[in-house]
Amino acid sequence: MISPSLLPIVLLTMSNVFMTTAWYGHLKFTDRPLWVVVLVSWGIAFFEYCLAVPANRYGHAVYSAAELKTMQEVITLIVFAFFSVFYLKEALTINHAVGFLLIAAGAFFVFKGPL
Repeated sequence: MISPSLLPIVLLTMSNVFMTTAWYGHLKFTDRPLWVVVLVSWGIAFFEYCLAVPANRYGHAVYSAAELKTMQEVITLIVFAFFSVFYLKEALTINHAVGFLLIAAGAFFVFKGPL
């Protein structure tokens, strides 16, 4: 079994794969009507919720809500970076890296505790 501190990270990662696909996967299908991609994206997002809600429910036994939200945002950026490069074939620039590092610095302070 997965440890209680690792389970929300695994579930949030899986949920973010679904959500990133729902939000950005349609960008390769610009020939499809918008209403079709909205419905398909909504269907994909359902599975994201099926993973994100348990991730937060189980995770709240170990982490605060602020820590869970911060974790989710950092995971989102990591999943998005891979998705952007490998699926959308878009390059990440130094500006992206600097921005992501600043967000990671913010995450550090959320998990660090009181100063």
